[in-house]
Amino acid sequence: MSPQLGAHEVMEIHEVLSDTVDGINQFELYRPHVQDPQLANILDHQIQFMNQEYNQMVQALGQMAPLQGRPSKAFQSSQRSAPVYGVDNPGTTAPNPSGQQLSDRDIASGMLGCAKSSANLRMLASLECADPQIRRMLTQGAVNCGDQAYETFQYMNQRGYYQVPTMPQNTANAMLGMYQPASPDNQVPMQ
Repeated sequence: MSPQLGAHEVMEIHEVLSDTVDGINQFELYRPHVQDPQLANILDHQIQFMNQEYNQMVQALGQMAPLQGRPSKAFQSSQRSAPVYGVDNPGTTAPNPSGQQLSDRDIASGMLGCAKSSANLRMLASLECADPQIRRMLTQGAVNCGDQAYETFQYMNQRGYYQVPTMPQNTANAMLGMYQPASPDNQVPMQ
């Protein structure tokens, strides 16, 4: 890492580290309320990864040596399922009047929102960093959060908590078929 960081870098890193602590704390609060063993495994796996990633960031930032050769670890999902498309009798939902009792759907939805928000924050933070190693660490962190979000989405999708609406195939084909490859005349030659 560079011996000197820009003000934007320091503030963005501070925000990312604070967000990471908040996410770990939020997930720990969910833990006693989980009923489904599969969701408990996902939650535990993500808490463990978040703690490791947090410690890696703190350690990397505490050392005034280059981060080269020590790439951020990539998140490995424990879920492997194809998404279910379509809407099938979606249940109703409303705010939970009691924080004393959370459903697995509530917990998974909170986990998903946390991961999505953290992915956005990390990617935006990376765009403010001049140091290339910190920038890579933050972009990998954004990808990791995206992968955590997808793992949680897969769980929710399997249980019907997060259904994926579709549109008629001819409408999808018409919308996506509007785009054609750029013609060679529009391309700038590489030098």
